[in-house]
Amino acid sequence: MENNQIDVSYFKSKYPLLNKITERESVFWQNPHLEQMNDVPELPISVEDMKEAEALWHRFAPFFEKAFPETKETDGIIESPIREINSINGKLNDMYSKTVEGNYYLKCDNELPIAGSIKARGGVYEVLYYAEELAINAQMINKDDNYEAFYSEKFRKFFSQYSIGVGSTGNLGLSIGIISAKLGFHVTVYMSSDAKQWKKDLLRKKGVLVKEFAGDFSVAIKSGRQETLNHPDGYFVDDEDSMHLFLGYSVAALRLENQLKEKDIVIDKDHPLFVYLPCGVGGSPGGITYGLKQVFGDHVHCFFVEPTHSPSVLIGLLTGLNEKVSVQDFGLDNHTEADGLAVGRPSKFATSISDYLISGVYTLQDDELFKLLTVLFEETDIFIEPSAASSLKGPWQVAQSNYMKQHQINPENVTHLAWATGGALVPERDRKHFYEKGKALLDG
Repeated sequence: MENNQIDVSYFKSKYPLLNKITERESVFWQNPHLEQMNDVPELPISVEDMKEAEALWHRFAPFFEKAFPETKETDGIIESPIREINSINGKLNDMYSKTVEGNYYLKCDNELPIAGSIKARGGVYEVLYYAEELAINAQMINKDDNYEAFYSEKFRKFFSQYSIGVGSTGNLGLSIGIISAKLGFHVTVYMSSDAKQWKKDLLRKKGVLVKEFAGDFSVAIKSGRQETLNHPDGYFVDDEDSMHLFLGYSVAALRLENQLKEKDIVIDKDHPLFVYLPCGVGGSPGGITYGLKQVFGDHVHCFFVEPTHSPSVLIGLLTGLNEKVSVQDFGLDNHTEADGLAVGRPSKFATSISDYLISGVYTLQDDELFKLLTVLFEETDIFIEPSAASSLKGPWQVAQSNYMKQHQINPENVTHLAWATGGALVPERDRKHFYEKGKALLDG
């Protein structure tokens, strides 16, 4: 939808919260379309699809053990730990003048092997799905074989006939570039202007072709899609409309269920789980939310978080226009230090599903990202990148609302889980800069 088709004043009068959003103020929005799981309409993917995705991950475990030795400890399974982070509560209680009850954990996707971010779930999964499909169709393998074969010169030579493209603000490009190059594909990552230089440099070091664009994510993905699909053997990983990315992320819920059981953390009606997920185009938080809702039903409450300059999913859901509207239509510039969240238009596929499943969305200023990552590092020695730090405010954002009271939840019984979406591959120089900026803001 073009800018001149959006009647901004109409939407502002219909949805007064838009006045604060367009002024780049931090807001908290409760989703009026949230449904009980028994009332959710039929969705375009099923639990069976999710379980098939989990099975594909297991088939490729022998390949990962060979291709990425760092996965040997987990038998080729790409997964991250959960860590208790109650030690940050004191500082954040003071920072936000609100005391949060319950226990607080971090889902450390910043430690995920291969790409050091949540995108190792969706991005890697989609490339594996495509590679398996090509190999089976060429009668090179079947699903009962040992997939260690994918790490061989024969397979690399076969995949070198094909090209893969993706548009990215950074982390999705890293995951797809690294796994595609390892398999032998010709891979091109179309990077938006907000992508960090170190991510571009790392991709080039891995043998990936990086094409840079002066515009934002929408420009990069549009150009990448067009250029890739002009190739007769080109495959485009479409962050705006991909079921396979979504499914790759959803498997995280099955893994989390087991991790919580191992820690004797009970999730039920009287002991709910609150999850806070950084959100760009909406695919990764949407896929994880879908998976969590399948596993825990109405006992899990999922909140997305976006920067005040790039609240694309919030605006899409609030107005009901979803992917038909961009943040620029409402006068926002989509410029943020949270490069992974610098997305002006939401995913069509993911947003249509998340509309029924998420409890709400909150936004925050860029300066808070640095304060939060600094507090986390000082109290726990865990480093996460600015985008990931956005999730840490979640419990305080909910505590300042009437959400718990509306849903008759005892705050003392809640398990809070912030999803740390990236950070492991950030160079030491950048880490130091992020920390020092946060420290200066806290001291100031």
